[in-house]
Formats: sequence, structure tokens, C-alpha cells
Amino acid sequence: MKLITGILGSSLGKKFVMAATGAGLFLFVVGHLVGNLQVFLGPEAINRYAHFLKSTPELLWAVRLGMLAMVTLHIVTAVQLSAANKAARPEGYATPGAYGCSWQSRFTLVSGLVILAFVLYHLAHFTVMLPGINGVGDFTLLKTTLHGETVPDVYAMMILGFQVGWVCLFYLVAQAMLFVHLGHGLAAMFQSLGLRDQACFPRIQCFARAASIAIFIGYMLIPVSIYLRVIGADYAEKAKSSLIDATPATAKETK
Repeated sequence: MKLITGILGSSLGKKFVMAATGAGLFLFVVGHLVGNLQVFLGPEAINRYAHFLKSTPELLWAVRLGMLAMVTLHIVTAVQLSAANKAARPEGYATPGAYGCSWQSRFTLVSGLVILAFVLYHLAHFTVMLPGINGVGDFTLLKTTLHGETVPDVYAMMILGFQVGWVCLFYLVAQAMLFVHLGHGLAAMFQSLGLRDQACFPRIQCFARAASIAIFIGYMLIPVSIYLRVIGADYAEKAKSSLIDATPATAKETK
């Protein structure tokens, strides 16, 4: 306990915790992207992937609790460090971006808060009951058959969800904020973990830029392709019909 309070009680310790949790969250972002890109392989691929996660609750809850802990520590240490920096220098620099401060670093805290808001919405959008989205009912009623077993139709959820213009736009804004956050955060992570030196830092910066761009493009392709009806256009009509049929009569009457 003293070790933990000692680490969190120092500025250097907070930076290390922020970097370590950032590394864990980055790995999750990459893994989540790889899983979601299976939507391009068709309904069975993405539904099989989602069913695998649901059918292994020990793995799913371990990831959820680990993510919750990392997100909490990451946000708390970020806010504390930001407050400490402002207290140490109440007046800003005369020239914005002085002393090697990039434009991305100045928006790190703001972009992080926008990403947090997006994550909460994302969970509500596809995990929690959110009736009325797209005007066709509750996504939790979408079901399909996978190897003889009735499972949630995640493919239909994604198709119907991203065919809504404002939803697609919100996801794009969130991914832009993630791009900004990672562009600075990945490079800063190596420095906070003591892995930076003058010889390799240019390569680290290139990696941070390349990774943030690749992740932005990967996540952007999913909502844009669905909204433009590149994928899932025919499946959407079928999903709407099945959702309307599955909606209780009382819910239909209130619409």
C-alpha cells in the first residue's frame, strides 16, 4: 500500500502510471479494432466473434474490470498532472507551442474527455438498452442463429446504428479526437517509461504518427462504409423487419 501511495504521490510516479495505463489502453484499442473490422467479412464472422466474447464471461469481465481500472487511473493521473502544471506556471507561455510543445499535446486532456464521453455513449449504443434508435426499436431484440444457437445479431446492430447520419458523424469526431490523443500520447508514453533517447526518438515519433493514422483510418472505415451503404444495405432491411416483428405490441403503440 505504501508503495502505491508513494508512486501516486510523486509527479514522476503519476507520469509512469499514466504511461503504463496508456500502453494497456492502446493495446485494447488495437485489439478492439481488429475484432470490429470483421464486419467486412460478413454477418457470421462478426457475430461469431461477439458470441465468443459473450460465451467466455471470465475473460470478458477480466478485460472489463482491467479496462475500468486503467481508464480510472489514466484519467485521475492526467487531471492531477494537468492541475500541477497549471499551479506551477499560472501564466501561460507568451508564444503558444513554445519549448517543443506540439498542438496535439495542448489538446490531450480535452481529447481524452471527449473520448471518455464517446466510450460511454458507445456502451449505451450497443450494450445497454437504447430504444428508438433509427426509429425501429430496441437493438437488444436483434437476434440471429449461429450454428443452431440463437445469439445477438451484432452485425445488424452495427449496420442499423451506423446508417444514422448523426451517429456516424459522432463516431468520426470521436475517432479524430483519438487520433489527436494518440499522436502525442504514444510518443510521450515512451518518454515517461524511460525508453526515450535522442537517437531513437525520431523513430518513436514516426511510430506514433503512423499508428494514430492507421487506427483512425481503420475505425473510420467502419461507420463510413456502412453509412454509404457499401456494406450491409440489403441486410439492413431484413434486420429492420425482424426488429419490428420482435418489438412488443405495447411499444409499437407508443411510437
